[in-house]
Amino acid sequence: MEELERLPRLGGLFVRGAVGSATKRPGGTVRLPEVAYRVAAVDTTGEAAHLAAYQELLGEPSSDVLPAGFLHVLVFPLATAVMVRPDFPLPLLGMVHLRNVARVLRPVRLGERLEVRAWAQDLRGHRRGAQVDLVAEVSVGGELAYRGVSTYLAKGFRAPDASGASAGGDPERPAWQPPMPTARWRLGGGTGRAYGAVSGDQNPIHTSALGAKAFGFPRAIAHGMYTAARALAEVGPARRGDAYEWTVEFFRPVLLPGTVDVAIRPVADVADAPADGGFVYDGWRSGKDTRHFTGTVTPL
Repeated sequence: MEELERLPRLGGLFVRGAVGSATKRPGGTVRLPEVAYRVAAVDTTGEAAHLAAYQELLGEPSSDVLPAGFLHVLVFPLATAVMVRPDFPLPLLGMVHLRNVARVLRPVRLGERLEVRAWAQDLRGHRRGAQVDLVAEVSVGGELAYRGVSTYLAKGFRAPDASGASAGGDPERPAWQPPMPTARWRLGGGTGRAYGAVSGDQNPIHTSALGAKAFGFPRAIAHGMYTAARALAEVGPARRGDAYEWTVEFFRPVLLPGTVDVAIRPVADVADAPADGGFVYDGWRSGKDTRHFTGTVTPL
């Protein structure tokens, strides 16, 4: 456990990550550092304006309760600090965000002091490389309040279990047909810059056409967590409850500007969904069957 005085800033971390990525090349088997970062006292009293800007952008109602998407924004820099360590074997640049699973176990309110921890775990095979989980936890008064697990793919790298694990680690997805949409999002070219302003994630693939083209995209792409958090906001606090699980799996990126059809449905209305209640959401390119993301919101 390594103690930090405060949560780091993403800007400096991205610079370190960009420099360090040049030295991390696919080759032999890679291993994770056995380290966790901890910030013992994060005072949220000064986050009121930040929270209000987030709520306005994502469509969350005004409240002093921090939604899971905002908690992800708060803790993401600490998880990123783990990924830019010299002994972290995978490059920050080019990592593909596959999925997220977050659990809110009790409401976290503006003004509470948080203990935040982050670490990497479960490096494993994938048919296109190696995938890894970045875990971030938030505790209040010694009680675990939030746990988020973000899964990333590093193409071309090999995990210790690579022999045979790649086939089962990421199976081919079955055919999918769009359901009846319940909403249509028209995302302008500045969507990435707007979410970058509230999340701190100013990755140029989201904010600049030139930056996106450098990584093979024809134009800027929306943050995956923007789309997931917007779906979470549309489910709403009343339906998700005080404690809930929020998941998302990403398929193809949303190009900006772009139009996304969205369907948010009770689990009971979805034939192949888990039978534990809650809601399922899907997003796809308007008028096409290009699936962008799917997820669930389940009261606990």
